[in-house]
Amino acid sequence: MEQHALRIAARGVKLEADLALPAAARGIVLFAHGSGSSRFSPRNREMAQQLNEARLATLLVDLLTADEDAVDERTRQLRFDIGLLADRLVDLTDWLGADERTARLNIGYFGASTGAAAALAAAAQRPDTVHAVVSRGGRPDLAKQALARVRAPTLLIVGGNDGAVIDLNRQALELLRSQKRLTIVPGATHLFEESDALGTVSSLARDWFLRHLGNQL
Repeated sequence: MEQHALRIAARGVKLEADLALPAAARGIVLFAHGSGSSRFSPRNREMAQQLNEARLATLLVDLLTADEDAVDERTRQLRFDIGLLADRLVDLTDWLGADERTARLNIGYFGASTGAAAALAAAAQRPDTVHAVVSRGGRPDLAKQALARVRAPTLLIVGGNDGAVIDLNRQALELLRSQKRLTIVPGATHLFEESDALGTVSSLARDWFLRHLGNQL
């Protein structure tokens, strides 16, 4: 498997990213991590490994620069700037479509927490390019009006003990007009730290992406 550490231009800044390319990849999943997380998140790394083993390429990226992240640690504002995060995802999506290593691969988004809202808002801006979206413990409700414009099949995964977030996901599900599903993982809390909970999420996400990304080589 090829692995590359990258700095990708997006909206006037350079974003740090890690690209993993299995041989004969079936598609590629762009990660939009959530509040206070990074591309080094153990949960995202474990998820990416599971996808790589299923011959899905992954792009783990920090949507904020180091300076912006330092500001966000103090103010917690940028992580809720869904427009900013979505615009950067759009630029990253366009980069994937132009780079010779990834141009042939159909693109999916995996979003967590506020990153899920950014993923859905970006998917609404690239309806012919984004082929699937998966949200883990996400806040899709923050994508607001963009939800009705999403065309990508969307899977919302929520922990069974994450009551308020379940309600917010149900509200977002009603606004989505694409193929959609809400799956609740029994006994799991917001970060899916319980035994086997993250493995369940990984399996659900893997199967959704394999079904919808379509590069079955």
